[in-house]
Amino acid sequence: MEETQKLLEVDSLSKHFKIGRNYTLKAVNGISFDIAEGETYGLVGESGSGKSTTGRCVIRLYDITSGSIRFDGMEIGGDISHASMKKLRTDMQMIFQDPMSCLNPRKKVIDIIAMGLDSFHMYESRDERDEKVFSIMERVGLSREHATRYPHQFSGGQRQRIGIARALIMNPKLIIADECISALDVSIQAQVVNLMKDLQDELGVTYLFIAHDLSMVKYISDRIGVMHYGYILETGTREEVFENPIHPYTKSLLSAVPEPNPGAMQKKHSIYYDPAEAGIHYEDGVYHTISQTHRVKCTPEELERWTHGR
Repeated sequence: MEETQKLLEVDSLSKHFKIGRNYTLKAVNGISFDIAEGETYGLVGESGSGKSTTGRCVIRLYDITSGSIRFDGMEIGGDISHASMKKLRTDMQMIFQDPMSCLNPRKKVIDIIAMGLDSFHMYESRDERDEKVFSIMERVGLSREHATRYPHQFSGGQRQRIGIARALIMNPKLIIADECISALDVSIQAQVVNLMKDLQDELGVTYLFIAHDLSMVKYISDRIGVMHYGYILETGTREEVFENPIHPYTKSLLSAVPEPNPGAMQKKHSIYYDPAEAGIHYEDGVYHTISQTHRVKCTPEELERWTHGR
């Protein structure tokens, strides 16, 4: 991948939380990945693996402990200027996990969606502001009659569309979707993901898609990073990760994905994984290149065992 194509470059990112006097929670430990313009990078792993913390570090809701974050050629990992922060707040947006708790229950939908426009004064008149809101609402499948309603008057799927509209109205280059479908019914999940794919084709927006549902990640992502205990253990294209998984943790996640075919599901066996029992110490591993886009974090001995001892 050429340097000019990379919209986001994360290098050796760590985020540690000081909890009490004698304990530090190491939520993210030296992870690296990049996302090209117009691409969807899926970050997967079980709850507590550090996925959401990574997303919040990238958008600078959290200050990072160490490492580098480059967005659109601009370093945003350390102290940044007011002008750079303004660019970051307009060019990068987030869709949150719970579509109800992230919407102000006292505001009408039109004002919720226009929050970014209001904050950065991105319109000349009130009529222009309202027309921008109506236009983006129609794009995400909401009618302008919905504009004067309040969040509690909508279904979960509709509320998530409001969240997507609020992000898209800023015309961002990158959207971080943090578990944005996990609180929705399965049928509504498919609608929201299809909407996101259509908007990507139409607008060329780039996604960092954070989720624990591997089947949905496979559907929407171009490349995937598998995260556990704050480390990215394996990364590659969706075909490489799903068809040629190397790390035992990746294999255990894939073994838990339901199959639509009952016969195939009966033959499927879940793979138990415990790094302590397996004697795997993530901090001892280094990244090994399987192909140009496929990398695994492990020791040379582990790689030999996993690839030749199948």
